[in-house]
Amino acid sequence: MDFEVKEEHKLIAKLAEEVSRKFPVEYWREKEEKKEFADEFWNAIVNAGFTGAIIPEEYGGSGLDIQALMLIMENLSRGGAGLAGTWYLMLTEVFTALPITRYGTIEQKEKYLPKIARGEYEGCMALTEPEAGSNTLAITANAVKEGDEYVVNGRKIFISGADRARIMLLVARTSMPREKRTKGITLFLVELPNKSVECRPIPKHGINYSNTCELSIEDLRLGEEDILGPKDHGWYVLLDVLNPERIGFAVGSIGTAELALEKAIEYSKTRIVFGKQIGSYQGLQHPIAEAYATLQGARLLAYKAAWIYDNKNPPPPQDKVRDPKYIYEKSHQYREVGKYSNMAKVVAVENAIKAIYWAMQVFGGLGYAKETDVERWWREINLLRIAPVSQQVALNYIAHHILGMPKSY
Repeated sequence: MDFEVKEEHKLIAKLAEEVSRKFPVEYWREKEEKKEFADEFWNAIVNAGFTGAIIPEEYGGSGLDIQALMLIMENLSRGGAGLAGTWYLMLTEVFTALPITRYGTIEQKEKYLPKIARGEYEGCMALTEPEAGSNTLAITANAVKEGDEYVVNGRKIFISGADRARIMLLVARTSMPREKRTKGITLFLVELPNKSVECRPIPKHGINYSNTCELSIEDLRLGEEDILGPKDHGWYVLLDVLNPERIGFAVGSIGTAELALEKAIEYSKTRIVFGKQIGSYQGLQHPIAEAYATLQGARLLAYKAAWIYDNKNPPPPQDKVRDPKYIYEKSHQYREVGKYSNMAKVVAVENAIKAIYWAMQVFGGLGYAKETDVERWWREINLLRIAPVSQQVALNYIAHHILGMPKSY
């Protein structure tokens, strides 16, 4: 096994942290309190080329791999942005740029990828529904064929970034076959804003520098040219998006936790209680040291998942992106990525939660105050227990698909 980090990856990680350090924690505290999108930060990551990180060079991007994108996310988060460093890129890079790069037609790539790379188009993915929740196969948003068009109706919920997005990956049902529940799901690319898509922000506990919305879709008309990947076999394309989503939030949680630990350690060296620096007391030293150590283990797991994605999960040839038989036969490649993506998400999030908990304990009463920012990271990290997939659903996956235990749902 080779654990050496490529020189290119080292430079990318360094650049991401340098960009993030220009936006201190006070900047994010203000954006969170005012519920403002961080335009200045967005422009900075656009100028650094991060919105085109995984987009091929011929479409204006850098042509980097998933490992590089994960390093960008992690180091933006660690550098001061907290979960925002991962959040903003997740919505655009993973939810739209990645699937278009891997499964888009030449026309779709030419139409969307240069605009995403230039930061002109932000993205989002409309997957979750009020009645389906984590049971994606129970979605009811349907696309009915009428002549040369598909008419889509339905509701979506918890769609982050939909109020700003110019391109949306929409997951809908085009059929409901009895023999196989995974069949009948189709992915569409939808340009926004659109009069047939009503978007309503949902007031929420944290991450208020980005709106999360409920969508009402009524008589949205789309053409064959808007379908991404094969019709009725979008489930397998969707898996290829959800795996890097899990890896991304794993590294984002690690970066955010290390940011919290950094601030706590700094404080522990200056805060004097009972005549000594509080950082000298083993009651704080041990849990902080343990938190740091477990985060390093989680990082190895996350980057192994990213390595597998890059090296054992090649995209289909251009002439096969809409070939249902090819995409189905290729789907076995997702299994190993899925194993490590789910394990990385579970391990990283649980240990990040513990790390931020102990960072808050180091600050004592100040940890509950907004001025130290730990309470904000605490609110952010706890979202990852329930999204993008709950820890329990990820554990179900591990139990059934890795350990061979009976299926529970």
